Amino acid sequence: MIGKEDIYMDIDQKIKDMAEHLYPEMVKRRRDLHRHPEAGWTEFRTASMVIQELESLGYEVHFGREVIDGSQQMGLPDKDVMDACMERAVKEGADEKLVAAMAGGRTGVVGILRTGRPGKTVALRFDMDCNEVEEAKDEKHRPYREGFFSLHPGCMHACGHDGHTTAGLAVAKILAGLKDELTGTVKFIFQPAEEGVRGARAMAAKGVVDDADYLLGAHLMMPPVGFLGYDVRGFLATTKFDADFTGVPAHAGGMPECGKNALLAAANAAINIQGITRHSKGVTRINVGVLNAGTGRNVIPAHAHMEVETRGATTEVNDFVQKRAEEILKGAAMMYDVKVQFIQTGGAASGNNSPELSAHVRKTAERLGIFNRLEEVHDIGGSEDCSYFMERVQKHGGQAAYLIIGGSLAAVNHNNYFDFDERALVLEAQLLSTVACELVKG
Repeated sequence: MIGKEDIYMDIDQKIKDMAEHLYPEMVKRRRDLHRHPEAGWTEFRTASMVIQELESLGYEVHFGREVIDGSQQMGLPDKDVMDACMERAVKEGADEKLVAAMAGGRTGVVGILRTGRPGKTVALRFDMDCNEVEEAKDEKHRPYREGFFSLHPGCMHACGHDGHTTAGLAVAKILAGLKDELTGTVKFIFQPAEEGVRGARAMAAKGVVDDADYLLGAHLMMPPVGFLGYDVRGFLATTKFDADFTGVPAHAGGMPECGKNALLAAANAAINIQGITRHSKGVTRINVGVLNAGTGRNVIPAHAHMEVETRGATTEVNDFVQKRAEEILKGAAMMYDVKVQFIQTGGAASGNNSPELSAHVRKTAERLGIFNRLEEVHDIGGSEDCSYFMERVQKHGGQAAYLIIGGSLAAVNHNNYFDFDERALVLEAQLLSTVACELVKG
């Protein structure tokens, strides 16, 4: 008689062999993506490649308007930037028709593997965008030394999303090869614009995870290869917004009473929002990261631009901070008789792993024996818009988990010397493929 453990051992070995076999292909793809980074909402070449790969593997593929709610997109680039990025993507090998179908920054992709047999629906999420960072160009930086540094000035994969996309496509290939042995449905979500927490909301609002029983996301981080953070808790909810103050210019010496000073309104607001009351239900954060105003020393400043972010331990707490911040900014505008307008440029919900799913991931990782450090990662302190997917799945009665994969980083995330050990991709692909195979069976 064949026992459950024998079945696990058989599928585990198949997945391990496939992941190892895909390693050279993953390195090649990751380095190609690293050379061609695309910032949030402009991932036309990357998304085009993802679409074509998923279609070649037999996936049902949806993209563009099918998976992006345009009314929920935040922090879109100007049209001229978007147009230039579309043109560049085509020149660099993207399919022109696919790029056109993603106009307006609708660069999300969903691939669906339907087995035709009853089972659970498992969603796997991978982000695709780069950072707006100028990559280091000296011999101590491996991508430069080995010739796969960014070809796009001011853009760099400095957070590992080139690796995430690569791992996602590897998992898609592994599961396609195992389709006849699977049940249920697996959904691959390739998300644009994670940087600035801008992209997930527009895909979640379109309902792409509403049928998911389970959702998994992962991120390459600083610990060495072999580290797995299996129970991530404490993602802070956040809102990113711009405040633009508009007053009236006047001669500062001759007719100051005719002016309305936008700079003073913004400066007053920047100071006063630091005094927002703390909240009994959790930690809060607020920061004014940018304040630009004025045109000359003898001119009453007519315009001021402020870039603000709020954070809270929960979505409720963050909403409280955001509301109070906007009230204070409006009050400062009234005090100086100027106008103020707000534009939300990003946001994320709070997020915590579902305990049962975290425990399942740990058990699977222990069985596979490919990680030498398994740890909980609590009070993470930052924000990640995968939380929109997590929150949506959990509210629908499903379970969600976010994983930290050790990447032996050469520098911290978002640094211009960022790089990671590509062996981490094999471990990520093996783990996610194995867990997905288990979860679809329920």
